[in-house]
Amino acid sequence: MVKLTLNSCLENQAVAQSANNEKGHLMMTKEEVYGLIQQLFSEQIPFHRLIGLDVTDLSPTAVRICVEMKPELVGNPFFQILHGGVTASLLDAAGGMIAMANVVEGMDDLTGESLQKRLIKLGTIDIRVDYLRPGKGQSFVATGRVIRQGSKVAVTRMELHNDEGEVIALGTATYMVG
Repeated sequence: MVKLTLNSCLENQAVAQSANNEKGHLMMTKEEVYGLIQQLFSEQIPFHRLIGLDVTDLSPTAVRICVEMKPELVGNPFFQILHGGVTASLLDAAGGMIAMANVVEGMDDLTGESLQKRLIKLGTIDIRVDYLRPGKGQSFVATGRVIRQGSKVAVTRMELHNDEGEVIALGTATYMVG
């Protein structure tokens, strides 16, 4: 499924951009690729659309994902708090995006073919979520950073804050990147 959605993003970019290199392959800038990653995570993943995931910032050094609280995201109806699965999903999305952005940062060939070949391999190996407080709030922001990036594996650290700036959860994840 990810392959199809990555293809979709790359095809949309190819249609939107007319400059091709001499082999007929589309060469993109890193900023354009970061935009495609944002589009992939915000618009092409059905669960992310369902929860209202909004990527507001992505670079090799920072990712920021926002979600507004809504009734469908409640995990405890008595206290109206964010479902723990949504918390984990936001942290995983932040970690995966920052790992993906770091892979792109290390690439020289930014054609659709090379991007697909490299990014299609990305996947979560392991994630640990520490739930520190109940998910109370009107909105939530997930951020992430890379702790270590190797040629095959990346380790990331993520945080989820509510609209009052309280840390709701922390996450550490390992991703296959090559």
